[in-house]
Amino acid sequence: MRSNVVVAGVGMTKFSKPGENENYLEMGKRAVSGALEDAGIKYEKVEQGFVGYVYGDSTCGQNVLYKAGMTGIPIVNVNNNCSTGSSALYLARQAIEHKISDCVIAVGFEQMRPGALSEVWTDRPSPLLDFDKKCKNLVGSAEIPLTLKYFGGAGLSHMKKYGSSINDFAKIRAKASRHAKNNPLALFRNEISEEDVLNSPEIWPNVMTKLMACPPTCGAAAAILVSPEFATALNINSSVRIIGQAMTTDDSGTFESDDMIQLVGYDMSKAAAQQVYEQTSIGPEDVSVVELHDCFAQNELLTYEALGLCPEGGASKFINDSNNTYGGDVVTNPSGGLLCKGHPLGATGLAQCYELTHQLRGTAEDRQVDKTKMAMQHNLGLGGACVVTMYQRS
Repeated sequence: MRSNVVVAGVGMTKFSKPGENENYLEMGKRAVSGALEDAGIKYEKVEQGFVGYVYGDSTCGQNVLYKAGMTGIPIVNVNNNCSTGSSALYLARQAIEHKISDCVIAVGFEQMRPGALSEVWTDRPSPLLDFDKKCKNLVGSAEIPLTLKYFGGAGLSHMKKYGSSINDFAKIRAKASRHAKNNPLALFRNEISEEDVLNSPEIWPNVMTKLMACPPTCGAAAAILVSPEFATALNINSSVRIIGQAMTTDDSGTFESDDMIQLVGYDMSKAAAQQVYEQTSIGPEDVSVVELHDCFAQNELLTYEALGLCPEGGASKFINDSNNTYGGDVVTNPSGGLLCKGHPLGATGLAQCYELTHQLRGTAEDRQVDKTKMAMQHNLGLGGACVVTMYQRS
């Protein structure tokens, strides 16, 4: 088992729609101050900072952390698409585990614009160019936004291979709303039914409706990681620890498989989870709560199988047996997930850390999952990177 890294403090803003948000600087400042207050330390104790965001000029991370203090520490800006926040967490954990530092902050924020994601730099090769070509070859050139085409295509592939249905995706989205209604920091807190999801505007006939996609969101989150020795010396709450973590990127099967499921990162997720299970000697059957990357309801279904929460091809049964919610095998996305809590790209991975830290502390209030001792986080970015993290209550 890897050496333990203590999650000393977490902070998060309420997520909001573009146009209804503060700017990234104000959001980032509030997340940082919340994490420091939660840890009970001053910024002067922080030895390194890793700051994640996708849309913004260079050194936005310094701009945010300088408002907490200008102490001359190393600050690294991180961009790894939708897995940016957990990539910052990964780097912070490495610094602690390898005894480079005793106290490190990871911050993520995003100030997004309305509408589907689109390229910013159009005068140079896109990092997703090969992915886009493969996607077009596999699903055609339907006039829908590209990310919807990716995950809708992956959902369609699962439907053809294993017999899952659009109703399964609708049940996932309805479940997300039931969870989010208890999360005061979530963007969408209204409970909706499976029928409401199916009756929302159709994006891809018999594959995807509008409510199956996460909304563009603005927000920020932060976490302070420390060594056990540092926690003991400063009398910091060390009840939540990271005991395993892995980051993976695409392998050759992403393009060679001719399957949309692989193109959207299934193998990355599976490999990262397997590495964490091997590191910790803990299996999916030992985990009671998971925050996973449900950018689309289709991807939540795929991720059940990639993480081993159910057998490959078994996601539909897993959903229909209610094993993905309270009273079932593992509560997935008690926060409401990306579908309802929202998905500010750079903040998402650290918002997942925020939720799981409170679950393990027993301070998640109406969202609390009973007897939580192990919790797992999954954060995915196309292009690609996936981070899986295992947390334990000590």
